[in-house]
Amino acid sequence: MTWDVLSLMGIVAFAASGAIIAMEEEYDIFGVAVLGMAAAFGGGVVRNLFIGIPITSLWSQGLLLNTALATIFLLYLFPAVWIRKWQPIATFFDAVGLAAFSIQGALFAARMELPVGVVIFASVVTGIGGGVIRDVLAGRKPLVFRDEIYALWAMLAGISLGFGWMDGQIRSAVLFAVILTMRMLSVYYGWKLPRRKLDFHQSADQRRLAAGGKEEERAL
Repeated sequence: MTWDVLSLMGIVAFAASGAIIAMEEEYDIFGVAVLGMAAAFGGGVVRNLFIGIPITSLWSQGLLLNTALATIFLLYLFPAVWIRKWQPIATFFDAVGLAAFSIQGALFAARMELPVGVVIFASVVTGIGGGVIRDVLAGRKPLVFRDEIYALWAMLAGISLGFGWMDGQIRSAVLFAVILTMRMLSVYYGWKLPRRKLDFHQSADQRRLAAGGKEEERAL
C-alpha cells in the first residue's frame, strides 16, 4: 500500500467526518470547511511540529488539500437524507482514517530513521490528532479519551513499523486491514480501556440523607 494511497484514504475519511460533525452542530459553511480541514490535516501538522518538519510543507500538498476541500463541499451539498444514510457508516470511515494515518505517520518517521519511540509517537499523533482537534472545535469530548479502544490501534502501527515487522507494501496493506478490523471490533463489542472515576462530591441522595440526619439531631 503506497504512501499516496494511504494519504488520500485518510484525507477523505477525516475530512468527511469533520464536515459531518460540523453540520450536526449546525455550523455555517465556513465552520464546516474549518472542521473538515482540521480533522484531515491536524494530526499531520502536530506530528511535523514535534519531529522538526516545517509547517509550510503542508502547502506543497496541493492534491491532498484539493481532495479534502472537494470532499467537504460535496458533502455540504448532499441532501440531508443522504447524509443521514451516511451516518451509520461514519464509524467505519473514521476507522479507515485512523488506520491510514497511523501507518502513514509511522512510515514518515521510519523513513527519517528516527528512534522507535518517535515512530510510535508519530503514528499515534498522526492517527488521532485530527480527530481530537475536530472534537475539541466541535465542543465535544474527544472520542479517543472516552469511547472504545482507539489510540491503542494507532500504537500498533507504530510498534509494527518501528521494529520493522511490517515493512513493504503487502505487509502495510495487511497492517491496515488489521487496524481497521480491530477498531471496528472494539466498536461492535464495546471494548474499552480501564478507567477510574474519582467522585469527590456527594450524590443528591447522599446529600438528602445527610440533611435528614442533621434535622433529626436538631429535633432531639
